[in-house]
Amino acid sequence: MASLSSLNSICIDRSCCVKYRDGVKNSMVKKLYVRSSLAKSATQNSQFEEIKAQKSEKFRIGVLGASGYTGSEIIRLLAGHPNYQITLMTADRKAGQSIGSVFPHLVKQELPDLVAVKDADFANVDAVFCCLPHGTTQEIVKGLPSNLKIVDLSADFRLHDVGEYEEWYGQPHGAQELQKEAVYGLTEISRPEIQSARLVANPGCYPTSIQLPLIPLIKANLIEVKNIIIDSKSGVSGAGRGAKEANLYTEIAEGIHSYGVTRHRHVPEIEQGLSKAANSKVTVSFTPHLMPMSRGMQSTIYVEMASGASTEDLYQHLRQFYENEEFVVLLNKNEVPHTRHVRGSNYCLINIFPDRIPRRAIIISVIDNLVKGASGQALQNLNLMMGIPETTGLVSVPLFP
Repeated sequence: MASLSSLNSICIDRSCCVKYRDGVKNSMVKKLYVRSSLAKSATQNSQFEEIKAQKSEKFRIGVLGASGYTGSEIIRLLAGHPNYQITLMTADRKAGQSIGSVFPHLVKQELPDLVAVKDADFANVDAVFCCLPHGTTQEIVKGLPSNLKIVDLSADFRLHDVGEYEEWYGQPHGAQELQKEAVYGLTEISRPEIQSARLVANPGCYPTSIQLPLIPLIKANLIEVKNIIIDSKSGVSGAGRGAKEANLYTEIAEGIHSYGVTRHRHVPEIEQGLSKAANSKVTVSFTPHLMPMSRGMQSTIYVEMASGASTEDLYQHLRQFYENEEFVVLLNKNEVPHTRHVRGSNYCLINIFPDRIPRRAIIISVIDNLVKGASGQALQNLNLMMGIPETTGLVSVPLFP
């Protein structure tokens, strides 16, 4: 792994070494230098570097909560990854079973049997994906060995303000010291911080589809931060695998199911990211809907443009901002993004359209809620954390039809 280790010591360009399939694109790139780790985590990072320098085999991965949809997607994506090997999988209610008995589509994968979290042995683990429900991850992460790299797919470490977490999730934050260490992992926006992190809070699906188009436009002062209206629609897998009456076929099929109106738990996460970009408090109008499809997500965003700005300005800025990115794609003008064109992939497709109302624009952003909205972005983040090219294991053509 000497070549991987060397990657951590160099600066990362705006493309972060993407486009590995086609070679490096000729373009002007801005170099962003990896920020020094906090003194508090220096010892942990040193331990990790020593382990990595000594290793010539694959990194050993633990998947906590492997019996859920995000856990199964992690396993599917890791099946073709050249640098990772799953050595631990937990699922309390499925403990003792094989992954093939829980997810028959994974029956050919040679993987360890599922165990309960309390019985998990982390001696042979270098990094962990936490795919557990919110409210349970904080205590578990607190008990993990300090040398492990962790990507948490729950909401437990996404909100910087622990008081806000308690307000929206109805319980006190159980790991406030760890929260100070956690890095919010919107990959294309926070690469340097992610690369030097030990604990990354993977973004939610709705916030990913919304922040990727809006943050660059807000930072460039091209749109107003008032009167942002967001209409988002998700496949039912976004509600998780647990048996719930509201998610039964007859409750969801042949209709649109609005939920969490004015109080969806992704609201503070969205507003946190947009407020940071604006350097001022941003409040949005956000309404999510479940659609009668397994996976996929579309966010239709209505914004007011800044004085003197045009939809062409917005389009060109996003084109330039993401031109070296593998996974965020601004479509050709007038092409409408569709969820069916990102199914099973880590891509986010975006486009901008002029509204009939003067000075307003319509932004459409689509992702696969289980991949770019969850497990794919988590793998992208861990690749960065482990010094591996971030596209590894993720460059696959979307499944169509």
